[in-house]
Amino acid sequence: MTDAISSDRLLAGRPAIVTGAAGGIGRGHVQYLAAAGAPVVVNDLNEAAARELAASVIAQGGQAVVSSHDIGSREGCEALVQSCIDAFGSVRIMVNNAGNLRDRTLLKMSDDDLDSVLTVHVKGTFWCTQAAVRAMVEQGLGGAVINTTSGAHFGSFGQTAYSAAKGAIASMTYTWATELARYGIRVNAIGPLGTTAMSKTYRDADGKPGQDFDPTLNGPAVVYLCSDEAAGVSGQIFGTGGERLSHMVQPHYGKTLVMPGGWTVEAIRRHFPNAMPGQFGPFGILGKPYPFHDGVGTSGGKAAS
Repeated sequence: MTDAISSDRLLAGRPAIVTGAAGGIGRGHVQYLAAAGAPVVVNDLNEAAARELAASVIAQGGQAVVSSHDIGSREGCEALVQSCIDAFGSVRIMVNNAGNLRDRTLLKMSDDDLDSVLTVHVKGTFWCTQAAVRAMVEQGLGGAVINTTSGAHFGSFGQTAYSAAKGAIASMTYTWATELARYGIRVNAIGPLGTTAMSKTYRDADGKPGQDFDPTLNGPAVVYLCSDEAAGVSGQIFGTGGERLSHMVQPHYGKTLVMPGGWTVEAIRRHFPNAMPGQFGPFGILGKPYPFHDGVGTSGGKAAS
């Protein structure tokens, strides 16, 4: 909570949980939510850093308590939600921010790499959300869930586990928004920009690091999406942070060819080469032009570069 953060009380009296909250992007979420009047549970395995942040919030007139529950287990997630109810009487906002990385290319990944990332991102998001929305339904006051996905789910070199996890979270966001609307619960997601200890491990296909971004600047979008002013927004994903606020377009079918009676192999061979390749635009988080128009093959028995 600084002078640069609005003092509007958009979320007064609405208890919030932020996972992975002690540093980076999560820290910004906590600061902005508290400034908007939300009592906040600061959840992080780094309890000392979480206590420092909670103390800072309290010193500036906000409300905060600390949780070091591990969201890598159902028991930890359920205890986390209960800690919010015990401290503030209810839970109205669930921000799933915690994450980890085990960046490996497909040929180098282990089962442990995959399981570690999917457990924290996918299962942690599922367990926290399920526990929180069960409480929200019982309370009968509605609520807001903010998930964290990433442009990495478009495809990101060396990030099989991370991109898969973020794609799963995007899909869960669409599904939960549909299921929970009847209870007055909105579910959205952000794909944040922010230079953090986790993101500094990222390298693109050329081995270069990403650009630096202030991780706290994702907080304003989270506040808005949790407020009544966003009552008509659910099942949406937004790119936040830096100077941008962008809508991530939901997956949808593109050009569609129709063959009466159904497609045969020969019919596909006739029509596909003329109709489809022109639709293959940039793909992957880096958005480079489609690189495979000339084919993907091998050279000298090894994969072509």
